[in-house]
Amino acid sequence: MRNNQKGFSLIELLIVVAIILIIAAIAIPNLLRSRMAANEASAVGSMKTIVTSSVTYSSTHPDIGFPANLAAIGPAPGDNLIDAQLAGGNKSGYLFTYAITVTSPCPTCVGGIHNDDFSLCGDPTAPQRTGDRNFFTEASAVIRFVTPAAAGPCVATIASLPIS
Repeated sequence: MRNNQKGFSLIELLIVVAIILIIAAIAIPNLLRSRMAANEASAVGSMKTIVTSSVTYSSTHPDIGFPANLAAIGPAPGDNLIDAQLAGGNKSGYLFTYAITVTSPCPTCVGGIHNDDFSLCGDPTAPQRTGDRNFFTEASAVIRFVTPAAAGPCVATIASLPIS
């Protein structure tokens, strides 16, 4: 008697599932690495945007100097030089910390103080998951990094390696 059933046997289906799982096990780590690289590239781009916007702000507000915070260069009531997400300090898996580092007395300036320099740090919100490097820059616009990423604000400093 002949068996006229058509279809796949259980063994054949298990082999196909095993092959799919092997391919997924190879592809998923590469996907995660490429996502981290994309987050890091976005962080560097965001930092360049913030530095450029801060320098623009400083030129248009010589009586203040650099902005006191990211909100000053964000959407209204700021100067609208960066988007709201970046002004909030969190974008693409990175947290940005902006601070005025050097001030000087200025009797004719707003508030009597001139903001002469700033620091900007970009730290991954989840080290080794959203990014593998911490970034740092200031008014010189040289972006520096520390790898592997560590938790905490402003891990990278002026002494860190510059991005080439």
